[in-house]
Amino acid sequence: MLNGCTHKKPEGIEDDRQLTKHKKAGCWVHVDGAFGLWARASKEKSALVKGVEAADSWAVDAHKWLNTPYDCGMCIVRNKQMQREVMTTSAAYVETPDMWQAKDMLPEFSGRARAVEVWAAIAELGSQGIEALVDCCCLYTKILAKGLESLGFTILNDIVLNQVVACFPDTHLQRAMLHKVQQSGECWFGQTTWQGQEAIRLSVSSWATTEDDIQRSLKAISTAIGEIKQQAV
Repeated sequence: MLNGCTHKKPEGIEDDRQLTKHKKAGCWVHVDGAFGLWARASKEKSALVKGVEAADSWAVDAHKWLNTPYDCGMCIVRNKQMQREVMTTSAAYVETPDMWQAKDMLPEFSGRARAVEVWAAIAELGSQGIEALVDCCCLYTKILAKGLESLGFTILNDIVLNQVVACFPDTHLQRAMLHKVQQSGECWFGQTTWQGQEAIRLSVSSWATTEDDIQRSLKAISTAIGEIKQQAV
């Protein structure tokens, strides 16, 4: 089995030729879509996931771009019968009718009906709505990256989707700024490490996000840096 990640590298998607190569070699190719697979919904961004249709299975998060509850994830498997054989739970006291049952397709014997929330989000947005959501978030991400650069940050990744990985020259100030902004409630982003470099990672994924929110976030970061520098004097 080969697992290919569409979110492994902040600058984009792994080489689709590798997926095709391993597929031809007889491997089961699984694509961990997370954020990245949603690029398929955008005409502008679909080239980033070129070749993923050749895979045998795909996983993608709904709680990110669709903003559904956190435990909403989707797994799509090309071979329905194989999926059922692997996941079926049986026992002497459990009826096993020939009809389709959710328990035979999932790793859990029972679970909450999270498909309802996912269906509702997709039905409300439609294909055009999802495309607009992806494109809008990607546009705001570019604005965010430019704003961070103007504040003295170095952008560590190519901005091709909705992720920004950035670092400030002063690591200690960066840590203090991160905590201060989180405490302010204006926006939230976390710490990460990229190629050995301590950095911050920001994702733009909400349907409710506007350009004004991006500017507010940049202002919160700028204000935090200024206050920390002032306190150090």
